[in-house]
Parts: sequence; structure tokens; C-alpha cells
Amino acid sequence: MSLPSSTKKVSQLPAIPILMSWSGGKDCYLALNALRQDPQYEVVELVSSVCRETGCVGIHEVRRELIRQQAASLGLPLAEIDLSSGASNQAYESAWQGYYSRWLAAGVTRVGFGDLFLEDIRAYREQFLTRLGLSAIFPLWGRSTSRLAADAIASGMRAVLCSCDSQRLGAQFVGRIFDQELLNDLPAGCDPCGENGEFHTFVFDGPGFAQPIPWQRGEVCRRGSVDFCDLLPVQHG
Repeated sequence: MSLPSSTKKVSQLPAIPILMSWSGGKDCYLALNALRQDPQYEVVELVSSVCRETGCVGIHEVRRELIRQQAASLGLPLAEIDLSSGASNQAYESAWQGYYSRWLAAGVTRVGFGDLFLEDIRAYREQFLTRLGLSAIFPLWGRSTSRLAADAIASGMRAVLCSCDSQRLGAQFVGRIFDQELLNDLPAGCDPCGENGEFHTFVFDGPGFAQPIPWQRGEVCRRGSVDFCDLLPVQHG
């Protein structure tokens, strides 16, 4: 049976290039996988915001070297936007606008995010990108976070808790592997994906990785209200 002409036209359309906002955590990783499985999109670059003073991705506090290793194992280029600690919102938006404008000039108008249900964050991203002539894509939006967490673990994703809100979880959780045992130990009211900021993760293996990212647990520290485990890259040779 021949396909309808309209279907033929859709199937012959080139994939839409899309950038992926990248923290190195499980939500952006799962969103990336969803985009890569969607034939209408082609992820062309990961982009991370890195603190100039610490050399770490903000909030997650993961060293840029590990983020670079992630991107290399996932087979994607990585752009890094350096921002000073405590940068104003104006400085933040100016840096991102400079990055996006270069891709917009090349015809790329989509940006992917791993957000799950926080309406205010989604609204901010959409409003900011719309002003620049871009569109935000949320592949995981509205998914059940308990189902998503279980599916991620079942898929073979391997992640470690790199930072936690000291008021809601505390230092005893940082450095732990994101697995069913961890989910069982989360206190009542804690989102299983940490979507309310309870915790953040670093993904070091799973579908799409050419090889796992080696790391070792370093010192547990506190910055402000965040407890984090300094994940140390493992030097080869």
C-alpha cells in the first residue's frame, strides 16, 4: 500500500536542528534521549553555564571537565558559557543572548530543556527565548516524576547525587547513587526527581554513552544552603 502524499512529504522533511540546555543531570539527559529518539529533531550542540570562579556548573557544582567528558561520550559538541559567581540577571541574559544569536543566524530556532512541571521556570524560558526569536521545547513536560525516575533506573541510567538542599535532604544524601534504594530513603514530600530543587544529579552512564564517565567521590562541602560532593575526574594513565 502506498503512503498518502502528505505522509511522504513529512517523511522527507529534514530534521529540525535543536540545541540542548545541559547541566549534566538526569532530567536534561532524559530529555536529550527523548529528542534523539524523535525523528523530527537533530540535537546539534549541548550548552552549559559554568561559574568562572569555581569552574563548575552552577547549582549542581560539577566540574567542567566531567561535563566535557559527558559530551564526548554522548558524541555531541559542548558550548560553555562562563558567568561570574553572583552574576546579575542582566549579565546572565546578555551572555545567553550572545550565544543564541550566533545559532539563530545559522537558522537554529529551537532549544530543548529538561523541565518537568515548574510553570514559572517554563514561562521564563519561553518568554526569554521568544524575545530572541527562538522556541523552547520540553520533551518531558507533564511526565509523572515517580514513573520517570523508575523508568530511568530501569533503562540503565547511572547517576550520582552531586548536590542537595541542606534544609530538605542534607549532606547524608550527596554522593549517593540514584537508584531504587535512594528513592525509598527520600523523606515524605520530596519529589523523586528532585524537581523542586531537593537534589541534583550527575549522569555518568546509560543509553547513548559510548563509555561510562569515571569519577571518584571527593570532599563534601557546603556553599550557602547547598551541600555538594566534589566529584573528582579520574585521571587516566
